[in-house]
Amino acid sequence: MRALSGDPSATLLSFDRRVAVVVAGQDSYEPLQPDVMLAFHELCLARHDGEWFMGQLDDKGSVICWASYGSDLAEAIRSL
Repeated sequence: MRALSGDPSATLLSFDRRVAVVVAGQDSYEPLQPDVMLAFHELCLARHDGEWFMGQLDDKGSVICWASYGSDLAEAIRSL
């Protein structure tokens, strides 16, 4: 993950935080229950039901995602 992203500080995130995705066209969020979360500075990837969601850490440590980037981790990392 570090080599592919070019980010030597890339790390796994703990699950003790809120993780949600913005519902398109609405001002609401749908909770996610990821089984893996990766941090690349303030950007994050969270895997939920086999799909990688990209998001950002907020001030409180929550991960707010905006979209799914598919099931291929390498492709999701390249999209960072």
